[in-house]
Amino acid sequence: MIRADIYDRPADNATPHGQNATATSPISSDGRPEPGRAYTVPAREGRAVRLKAGETITVVNTHGTQVCDLWAFAAANPAEYLSWEHARAGIGRIVPRVGDALLTNRRRPILTLVEDTSPGVHDTLIAACDLFRYLGLGCTDYHDNCSDNLRMAMAAIGARAPEVPQPFNLWMNIPVGADAGIAWLPTVSRPGDRVVLRAEMDCIVAMSACPQDMIPINGADMRPVAIAFSVSA
Repeated sequence: MIRADIYDRPADNATPHGQNATATSPISSDGRPEPGRAYTVPAREGRAVRLKAGETITVVNTHGTQVCDLWAFAAANPAEYLSWEHARAGIGRIVPRVGDALLTNRRRPILTLVEDTSPGVHDTLIAACDLFRYLGLGCTDYHDNCSDNLRMAMAAIGARAPEVPQPFNLWMNIPVGADAGIAWLPTVSRPGDRVVLRAEMDCIVAMSACPQDMIPINGADMRPVAIAFSVSA
């Protein structure tokens, strides 16, 4: 059962409300990858990786149906991070296109979108799922969530996410209607579709294979599955 003081504890935004295998399964002790190696982010879990400026990360929607929440934090100071409030202003649209530089909360490029083989349907408006989202959906016990996956993935490589910023929700299909309403729809990505991002500064990229299984964003059957990623110089 959820404890009575859940809205007051933890008293910071960096501590997870629960745990899963993310906390004990980093790609390496410090988060540095083996170049070219394909890593898996298992369903409902998260991973974090350290990138040097100029390196690229390729994120693959292995099954075509899975949403990936993605964040980036400056390695030198995690208080600087990919911020969609700032990035949307910088690119002049709510979904980036190939060639767009993604800005931090200090208005510097941290990532550039250099390739996207999917139809280009992604989301930058919806907050990462968290325990409170699932409480609102009717859960009475702990539910894996993207916010905690970020917190655990960062901690697993010796880093700390001071906040849970708005993620880059890869392949998440949240159309905005003419009446400014939104819908929660399955992905339109295909198996093997990939997004490639170039690091514009030394940074940490964290990813969560979204655990959402109560609304159909991860396919009509609402079944979270794994994604994959690799890093190249």
